[in-house]
Amino acid sequence: MLQNLTPFLFHWAITALSLWVASHIFAGLKFDNTASLIVSALLLGFANAIIKPLLIVLTLPLTLLTFGLFLLVINALMILLVAWLVKGFKVSSFWTAFFASIFISLLSLVIGSFIVTDDAATTIQMPRDGLWL
Repeated sequence: MLQNLTPFLFHWAITALSLWVASHIFAGLKFDNTASLIVSALLLGFANAIIKPLLIVLTLPLTLLTFGLFLLVINALMILLVAWLVKGFKVSSFWTAFFASIFISLLSLVIGSFIVTDDAATTIQMPRDGLWL
């Protein structure tokens, strides 16, 4: 069980760190205290895991029509949803959430690339007999 908990805690910490850095860069993104930052990071992870895939499926025609750019709007909506649910987290406007979501995604990607994990699920290995199917 601990092997499943460790990647979750890493992702949670990366999201919290990215949100914290974004709150210092974007003036319209504010946290009242550390607890609201930690809860926001946790809730953002849950929203991205549960609600975001549903929104992607529901808006698939619009996403295809905009060549995937509508996914940026969905990311901003996830941040606005978390800000609406968490008391100590404030986002001033949609555009702040839009650009902050881009920044948070990129920063999380960069930080996550430096963390080495022994996750067997992400390792692709060649079959021993050489056949993929």
